[in-house]
Amino acid sequence: MTYRVIALDLDGTLLDRQKRILPESLAALADARAAGVKVVIATGRHHVAIKSFHHELGLDTAAICCNGTYLYDFHDKKVISSDPLDKAKAKKVVDLLEFYGIHGLLYVDDAMLYQQPNGHVERSIAWGKTLPEGLRPTLIQVNSLRDAADEANSLWKFATSHHDLDALHAFAQQAEQELGLACEWSWHDQVDVAKGGNSKGRRLQEWVESQGMSMSDVIAFGDNYNDLSMLENVGLGVAMGNADEAIKARAGLVIADNEQPGIAEVIRSKVL
Repeated sequence: MTYRVIALDLDGTLLDRQKRILPESLAALADARAAGVKVVIATGRHHVAIKSFHHELGLDTAAICCNGTYLYDFHDKKVISSDPLDKAKAKKVVDLLEFYGIHGLLYVDDAMLYQQPNGHVERSIAWGKTLPEGLRPTLIQVNSLRDAADEANSLWKFATSHHDLDALHAFAQQAEQELGLACEWSWHDQVDVAKGGNSKGRRLQEWVESQGMSMSDVIAFGDNYNDLSMLENVGLGVAMGNADEAIKARAGLVIADNEQPGIAEVIRSKVL
C-alpha cells in the first residue's frame, strides 16, 4: 500500500539523543514530500518548542501539539482547533503538584511557564540557546502557576516530572480519577496532563479527514505511551526500537532505535 501521510513523534522517535534529526531521515522525508506525501509532526511539545524542527523539515503542514490538545498553523501563526484545559481544573492540578512535591511546567498560549527551574527546564533553555533567536522556545519563570493560569487565554497542558515514580503515578491517578483529565506518560519520569479526550490520534484523524483522506492512508512513528492513539489507529503504526515492550507489542512494525536510520529505511521501502 502507498501511504499518503507520514506522522512523526519527535522526542525518542525522529530526534536522536542530542535532539537532532538524522541526515538520512531528512533526506527521506524531503523525497517523500517531493513525491506529494504529507509530513506531519505529532508531538507532546508546545509549538514554540518545535519551530526549529518544522523549519528544518521545510514543512507546510499544521502541527499536532501537546498530545493533540491543539493544531497549530506555523504559516499563519495561529491555532486552528483546540481543546484546552479548564482553568478551575488547572488550578486543582497546581494544588496536586504542590501536595506531591512534583515539578510542573504549564504550557499556555505562546509560552511555557515554570515557578522553579529543574533539570528539564535547564536543558530546554540550554538547547534553545543553540538555536537562532527566532527559533528559540519561550520559557518564562513566574511567581505563581496558579496566577499564571488565571491570566492566560488558553491552557494547553502541564508537563510534570519527578524522580519518585510512585509519587508521579499517584498524582496521575488522582488527576485522572478526580478531575477527569488525560494523563499520558511521555517519558520514563514525565507525565503530561491535558483535557480528557485529547490525544495525538484524535487530532491526527481530524486533520487527515480535513484533507480528504482517512487514517488508513497514514504511516505513523512513535516511541511512547502518548503515541499509542496514533500507532493503533493508522494504516501502519511503527514503534521505535527504544520503545517499551508494551508499546512494541501494540505496533504494526518495530524498527531500530532513534540513533539509527530506521525511519528513513521504512519510508524508502513502504512509502516511496
